[in-house]
Amino acid sequence: MKVIFEADSTINRNTTKVTTHPEEKGSWRSIEEALRECDRQIVVINAKNDRNVQIPLNSIAAIQSEDRMCCVHVLNGEMYLLSRRLKLVEEELDESDFMRINNQTIINTKFIKEFFSTEHARIKVVLTNNSSYFVSRHYIKQFRGKFK
Repeated sequence: MKVIFEADSTINRNTTKVTTHPEEKGSWRSIEEALRECDRQIVVINAKNDRNVQIPLNSIAAIQSEDRMCCVHVLNGEMYLLSRRLKLVEEELDESDFMRINNQTIINTKFIKEFFSTEHARIKVVLTNNSSYFVSRHYIKQFRGKFK
């Protein structure tokens, strides 16, 4: 799909106008969902100054549980804290982009660079920021189902 941006000063600043061919009308819902997903943010704690900050969901590479809190790894290497259990965080995330790969980790599947089988029937996943995680045997069937 080709994307063309045009500026129109007559529309409201918070409005986005998308023009498509009439045959693409069936795709409007998925385009709208994708645009809304770009705007979704999550409130996390910056451990350096203990302040709450909002970060976009599409910048998160992985989320790892740390006891009753989670550590949020952003693509640029920054880390934040989230004062919720991983299970509750998982319920809030979009299944199309985020996937739980073991009991401690959720990854953003948009940033998978490569994955391969390793010892003990596990899969090693390398993200675009060169961080790596293991898919446990319990989650392998779900992982392979998504990446057939």
